[in-house]
Amino acid sequence: MKFLQNIFSRLGVAFLWLLHGLPLPLLRLAGRALGALLFHCGRARRHVARVNLRLCFPSMDEAERERLLRRHFTCFAQSLLDRSLLWWASRPRLERLIQLSGAEHLARADGYPTLILAPHFVGLDAGGIAVAFGFSVVSVYSRQKNPVFDALFLAGRQRFNAPVLLSRKEGMRRALKAMRQGLPFYYLPDMDFGQRESTFIPFFGIPAATITGVSRLARAAGAKVVPCIARLTARGYAVDLMPPLPDFPGESVEADTLRVNRFIESLILTMPEQYYWLHKRFKTRPPGAADVYSS
Repeated sequence: MKFLQNIFSRLGVAFLWLLHGLPLPLLRLAGRALGALLFHCGRARRHVARVNLRLCFPSMDEAERERLLRRHFTCFAQSLLDRSLLWWASRPRLERLIQLSGAEHLARADGYPTLILAPHFVGLDAGGIAVAFGFSVVSVYSRQKNPVFDALFLAGRQRFNAPVLLSRKEGMRRALKAMRQGLPFYYLPDMDFGQRESTFIPFFGIPAATITGVSRLARAAGAKVVPCIARLTARGYAVDLMPPLPDFPGESVEADTLRVNRFIESLILTMPEQYYWLHKRFKTRPPGAADVYSS
């Protein structure tokens, strides 16, 4: 069984490699077709995204939410196929496809503790590549169950400027040490990792298990927090490094985490179809609260 899995995985990698030679318009057209296929076949993830949208946009008309859901599947699938470019396209081609603005906000912090706040938009990997063009960074890497894809993902994220990739099991101590040594930490704070290291903070008004790492790391390292927002566009990606969050950290860890959630909400409203709605953001519930994904 493992042998067959390995064969099919390698065939999948070969197919992705072939895709990276396509012009972007053709690759995006293929992504649109894949998005339609995933929408119709991915019943479980379609349900998760539909619940997320209903919870976060209760005042939105149901038909409008459904259109948004379909657009999200398209953006997700296009970003998925775009990884063939991120993993194998030449640097000159990637620099034409990924437009980075605001690099001065990292350059000014060069040598000082910096946390790059990178919410889960579909262009997340393109944002990481854009930052890696100019800066060596540290980030957390979640290992994949499939060893072929694990090796592929790992190699793809190490292509430029020798980033330091830490496993989630290593915790934040090594990341904190790297930040103190001057490496910016490319940090993804908006997934549900359970209740152990989280607190319930409203996300679009719904209590969501939210890790408090942005505030805790900023406090421990004396770090500035520079948001990095990657937007999928018709021409590739637009990646914006924003000015550091002012007066951060603030009065408390909880207040900081609420502020981060509200900041992410404001960004989502500018491109709701590009946020990662396929994740069970509200999987962990407060005591006594019902599972929102069970129906």
